[in-house]
Amino acid sequence: MMRWLVIAWAVWLEVIRRKDVYVLLVLLGTLLAVVLSLNVFGLGGTSRYALDVGLLLAWVFGWILAVTVASRQLPDEEERGTVFTLLAKPVTRFDLVMGKYAGSWSVVAAATASFYLLAAGVTAARGGRVDFAALLQAVLLHAVALGVMCGLGLWFSARLHGDAAAALAFVVTAAAFLVVPRAPEFMTRQTGLAAAGLMLLYHLLPHFEVFDMRRRVVHDFGPAAWTDVGLIAAYGFALCACLALLAWTAFRRRRFSRSVP
Repeated sequence: MMRWLVIAWAVWLEVIRRKDVYVLLVLLGTLLAVVLSLNVFGLGGTSRYALDVGLLLAWVFGWILAVTVASRQLPDEEERGTVFTLLAKPVTRFDLVMGKYAGSWSVVAAATASFYLLAAGVTAARGGRVDFAALLQAVLLHAVALGVMCGLGLWFSARLHGDAAAALAFVVTAAAFLVVPRAPEFMTRQTGLAAAGLMLLYHLLPHFEVFDMRRRVVHDFGPAAWTDVGLIAAYGFALCACLALLAWTAFRRRRFSRSVP
């Protein structure tokens, strides 16, 4: 476990060295600018619109960060040749994969939590009401969803180049966002192979919509039952465990293209 923590901390340091932290600051500034500019439309209930836009951007930014950060971890180690130094130490491939997973997941979750806090802070500053119990549930479930996205990126990068892994992860997660929630509706209009394909996608792809609590927070419906939140989180953690196992299985069979310098 200590090896995982050391590798995870190295991921945090790498994100800082690669100036990802500045990207996060730009994204936060963009979020703030968008939220603050909503008053130019003269809409009633501006704080609610600000919160809605802020949480939507939190999902978009978190999605982009999760895929890009996780997809580059293993390929970058191979390109730099540092993977040989790591594996020459008492670090197994399992330790490396789990440490990279923990680091990617935690840094992206921390960044996304800051997006939520910014959106909630701006809303509260404008006199809007934010149910922080519901907001906490939204952050927790979103963090679990980010773990699934990071797992997909890490799994694909265990066998592919970083750019290819990121592109494939974006396609899969976009399909999960856009197709899976409407698959039952689409299946009523299809027959044969098309219906079977939609059914397969519906069961294989992650159901990110169950992790999305934006409407409950924005419309002040209050927190959900914690038993329901726990069941959804358990579903997400099961997906994360499966993806971590797949990433390790793919990485342990990988032959590296570079020799030790």
